[in-house]
Parts: sequence; C-alpha cells; structure tokens
Amino acid sequence: MSTTVPSTRMTGIGRVLVIVYAVMALAATGRSFVQIVRQFDEAPLAYALSALAAVVYVLATMALVLARRRGWYTVAWIAIVFELTGVLVVGALSLFLPDLFPHDTVWSMFGRGYLFIPLVLPVFGVWWLRTHRPAAAAQPRETAGATA
Repeated sequence: MSTTVPSTRMTGIGRVLVIVYAVMALAATGRSFVQIVRQFDEAPLAYALSALAAVVYVLATMALVLARRRGWYTVAWIAIVFELTGVLVVGALSLFLPDLFPHDTVWSMFGRGYLFIPLVLPVFGVWWLRTHRPAAAAQPRETAGATA
C-alpha cells in the first residue's frame, strides 16, 4: 500500500499564480477572438499577437498546474520565458514604433491595458519555477534505500 504525499506546489502563491494565468488566458483568448472576428483587416499583426499571447497563457496555465512532472516543468519555463520576451519586445516596439500597432495587443505598452499584469506575471512565474523545482525521479529510491 503506497502513501501519497500531498503536493505543496499548488498552495499559496502557486495557486494564485495559476489563477492569474488562467484569468489572463481567458481574457487574452476572448480579446483576440473578438478582434480577429470583427476587425482583423485593420491590424492583423496586433490581433495575431493577441492570439499568440492567448495560446501562451493557456499553455503556461496548463504547464504550471502539471509542473511537478519534469516535462511540463520544462514547458512552463519555455512558455513563461517566451511570454516575458514577448511582452518586452512588443512593449518596446509599441512604445518606440507605435505605427506597427495601430490597435493594442495584450502585450502593447508592456500590458498597460491589463494593468501591467503581463509584465509582472512572468517575473513571478520565473521566480516560482526557480523556487519550486520538481522532485528528482531518483529521490524515492534513495529515501527507500536510506531507511532499509
């Protein structure tokens, strides 16, 4: 009979982080859907970037929930670093070359339309991933061998 140890990964700040990512996923998905359906021809780059942001937020949310598995932990890192890169690049471009983005994206002006959450969220995501690495697969065997 095996005993399962409850995971502490999805408590406290980890749970809040996942909830905020899920809210951003819903918001970005809704925004990009409406933008693409109603006005895609007005700003195709901006609206495609909003859709890309939505995909990244959905993927990051799933990966954070499943991050105790090493593969999903890696996916979480990739998604969150991509998100941080995207918000920095799109934010800077929208600030210095505003003609590129005649309409806002989720990441325009570093997420100004979302209270700068897109800028701050990946920083917290990186911090959380660094401080909550998944347990090594060999750990249960080492523990079992030490107690035997």
